Amino acid sequence: MTQSIADRHQDIRDAVRALCSQFPAEYHRKIDEARGYPEEFVDALTKAGWMAALIPEEYGGSGLGLAEASVIMEEINRAGGNSGACHGQMYNMNTLVRHGSEEQRQRYLPKIATGELRLQSMAVTEPTTGTDTTKIKTTAVKKGDRYVINGQKVWISRVQHSDLMILLARTTPLSEVKKKSEGLSIFIVDIKGAMKSGMQVRPILNMVNHETNELFFDNLEIPAENLIGEEGQGFKYILTGLNAERVLIAAECIGDGYWFTDKVVQYAKERVVFGRPIGQNQGVQFPIAEAFIELEAANLMRFEACRLYDTKQACGAQANMAKYLAAKASWEAANACIQFHGGFGFACEYDVERKFRETRLYQVAPISTNLILSYVAEHVLGLPRSF
Repeated sequence: MTQSIADRHQDIRDAVRALCSQFPAEYHRKIDEARGYPEEFVDALTKAGWMAALIPEEYGGSGLGLAEASVIMEEINRAGGNSGACHGQMYNMNTLVRHGSEEQRQRYLPKIATGELRLQSMAVTEPTTGTDTTKIKTTAVKKGDRYVINGQKVWISRVQHSDLMILLARTTPLSEVKKKSEGLSIFIVDIKGAMKSGMQVRPILNMVNHETNELFFDNLEIPAENLIGEEGQGFKYILTGLNAERVLIAAECIGDGYWFTDKVVQYAKERVVFGRPIGQNQGVQFPIAEAFIELEAANLMRFEACRLYDTKQACGAQANMAKYLAAKASWEAANACIQFHGGFGFACEYDVERKFRETRLYQVAPISTNLILSYVAEHVLGLPRSF
């Protein structure tokens, strides 16, 4: 297995690798074929304490930082799994930990730590707004001791395998706020209760075995005590989760990239054509080497973003750049891997096509590469805003 120049947290890596070894490629292949959810795998991660990594110790968690959480996600993908089944709990956790009330932390975090509750889902994106988050149309109107939710969300993942969901809605109309980022609020939603009283879930079949949905809210009532933080400040709070999400996705792409690199290097050494291993040809060597170099660079940016996040410093630029670099590197590694496997790369039994589909997603989500370039151009380089 290739080794990263930023290979830290070896104890965590060894422990997660040992757990993942109990769920070999055949397990993940069968889950993918059945379009299923890896319940046993997620339960094993939870029982081992890995899904409670970001929960403070006083609430039953491990009290680790985003750097450690990113290593956990990386190792799952590097072992041939798909962290997309469970990463939501990681990036949603800091939203609740950093901005939730003490009563909310006491109520939810210990149960999340033990696995009694899952916080795997975050509802932000809408069909007509996409990444233009300040323009969302889902509303939350306060009536007495409750908020009434109306609207629609799309691409909301793991709803059917979660108990709790973080919801972003507009509590003050856009026309009535001074800044478009104001007037948005976040809530914690009991999913099972909501599905019985105003929230409809419509699954979206997609090219990746990734459980995602459209949500429709029709006068869904939730208790006012489920508001996280101060009303109207939700956009600022949600950035905590979104920056964490970008860093964790970067780590998962790095894990994918190393999986593809390991896979194709081994195959290129063993596959003999015209009397010589194909890995002896520079036309094979160079794309693999280039992808590996870019993975190493992405790895360093990932850990820099983690350092800033864990010390509560501004990290938007680094989180976005880490995600961009890692997604690009994993995609290049994926292309090299499927190309040099030839026809075998398309055979399900080699797992390359499954991982190929999984890593392709990250050119588009959770933020597209073009929007990252736009962010860097405006916020880092100071170029005029393009939209």
